Amino acid sequence: MNTISYDEYLAPCCAIARKAAALIMTYYNDGFDTRQKDDKSPVTDADVAANRLIVEALYKLAPHIPIIAEEDETLGAEGDELFWLVDPLDGTRSFVRGEPEFTVNIGLIHKNMPVLGVIVAPPQELLYAGVVGQEAFREDAQGKRAALKTRKPAEDGIVVVHSKSHPSPATEAYLKTLKIKELVPGSSSIKFCTIAEGNADIYPRFGRTMEWDTAAGHAILKAAGGRVETVDGKPLTYGKPGFENPHFIAYGN
Repeated sequence: MNTISYDEYLAPCCAIARKAAALIMTYYNDGFDTRQKDDKSPVTDADVAANRLIVEALYKLAPHIPIIAEEDETLGAEGDELFWLVDPLDGTRSFVRGEPEFTVNIGLIHKNMPVLGVIVAPPQELLYAGVVGQEAFREDAQGKRAALKTRKPAEDGIVVVHSKSHPSPATEAYLKTLKIKELVPGSSSIKFCTIAEGNADIYPRFGRTMEWDTAAGHAILKAAGGRVETVDGKPLTYGKPGFENPHFIAYGN
């Protein structure tokens, strides 16, 4: 079997995510309608429009690769060896509140593991991307790039990023077991990127997440030298029935 190369998908995915981010910002600036999904989570016009843009572009890029997208889960099928995981607007609650903490997520999964990830923070025009085993980088609005690399935690304590929109008693209990220097609240998948760029050490998530929430960030963090594990120390995998994640912890170096 020939080795699959993911390099050819990285630049196109960065361009697709940038276009989706620009589209989202038109709604952020001009207004949008919000409604509630069956699971009581919010969805906006921006989610749906960005989802359509990304899905159409990915099908054009690689028509042979199935797509699992938050706003259209039926596009793919469980059990595929190679598939995309897309969250067109991660951090919808922050988006609705008018807070500039939301992202566009595109991840590629091969044999149950993330191999490529692209994340764009639309308000900041920051892009994070990585291919596992090759490179991870941050790119600003002018196209200037900087390599991403996780850090070793300081001896006087670790910096922990945690969910601002989804606090949980289990997370609070876990935090009490750590030697913490600083707690940094955040929304969306940017928490993975904060660790990947060496500005934090750990991200515990003891709450409900779906695979499209984590795939891109997981890939970027792994490419930068980090890892994501379940609470029993096993690698977080993808393509699970229903695409729901167990509780997990993301680590830097």
